[in-house]
Amino acid sequence: MLQPLRDQIDSLDNEIVTLINKRASVANEIGKIKAKDSAPMYVPSREEKVFQKLSNLNQGPLNNKAIKSIYREIISASISLEKELKIAYLGPEATYTHQAAIKNFGSSLKYVPSSTIKDVFHAVEKDDADYGVIPVENSNEGAVFHSLDMLVESDIKIVAQVYLKINHCLISSGSTNEIETVHSKDQAIGQCRNWLHKNLSHATLTNCESTAKAVTIAKKDPSCAAIASSLAAKLYDVPVIRENIQDNLDNTTRFLIIGKKSSPPVGDDKDKTSIVVSINDKIGALQDALKPLSSRNINLCKIESRPSKKKAWDYYFFIDFCGHYDDLNVQEALTELKANCSFVKWLGSYPNTENS
Repeated sequence: MLQPLRDQIDSLDNEIVTLINKRASVANEIGKIKAKDSAPMYVPSREEKVFQKLSNLNQGPLNNKAIKSIYREIISASISLEKELKIAYLGPEATYTHQAAIKNFGSSLKYVPSSTIKDVFHAVEKDDADYGVIPVENSNEGAVFHSLDMLVESDIKIVAQVYLKINHCLISSGSTNEIETVHSKDQAIGQCRNWLHKNLSHATLTNCESTAKAVTIAKKDPSCAAIASSLAAKLYDVPVIRENIQDNLDNTTRFLIIGKKSSPPVGDDKDKTSIVVSINDKIGALQDALKPLSSRNINLCKIESRPSKKKAWDYYFFIDFCGHYDDLNVQEALTELKANCSFVKWLGSYPNTENS
């Protein structure tokens, strides 16, 4: 009974491989045209339209998430035929930012680890990388301020976003009773604060530049533990003592893809735009600053304040809203904002996906 079904699968595999390579050949021809016109090989808005089309075509039994994952790798392999794209990310290898980068770009491109968020921006600015991946906010701990500061300072644009569910593990070469210090990135420690207080209240909490770096520290000293992913534990060969120690099981981090040019519009109300503004010091200034958006029925997604560091009590306001920079109502709103605010900067427009 099994053999006829296996023969059928073999036949289907032959067709699938042939069609995948035909698709790659067509994509390669598109890549040649892009290269001639100096157009970007990675176009998030086009990819989003492809994924939407696939979701509409999909009738199961595979769900849309599985179909997207399969096509993510097909597209990644096709891009690698067109050009060896380099992706800078907050490293080292096996950080959550690395995982987010692979989730967004697939496994066929070249990934370049950077020591700091600033280094990711500089890699893209200097053409040492085509794109960069940075964390920008967590559902529990809020904004990653280093990323916000760099978005103000740099001319680099946001081109896409990706959401990643975060499952933290306690990782150590020693036992729980031996642990005296816990190392991790500040955001990761914050996301596990209640668990650490309940289970390791005696331990000293120590910040380091990345979760993966914390694992390398824990590997050398059994009195040290790290908070990081199971992937990092596996890569650096350090035992996982406890899984899912984050205080909120629905723990998600949003990452931004940055590059030199923003993404073209997806359309159909599926775009998001990010800006940063500084408002005049007067009563009702923030309310007045938001009127150009609300008066045009532009939906506000997020607002975050951050000291400008230029003078005391002067703040930047980071604003996300639905729509694309090229939309007429958005252009009108930005023109009005510039007339009412002391500083307005467009940070980028990109597909408004929430694929955690």
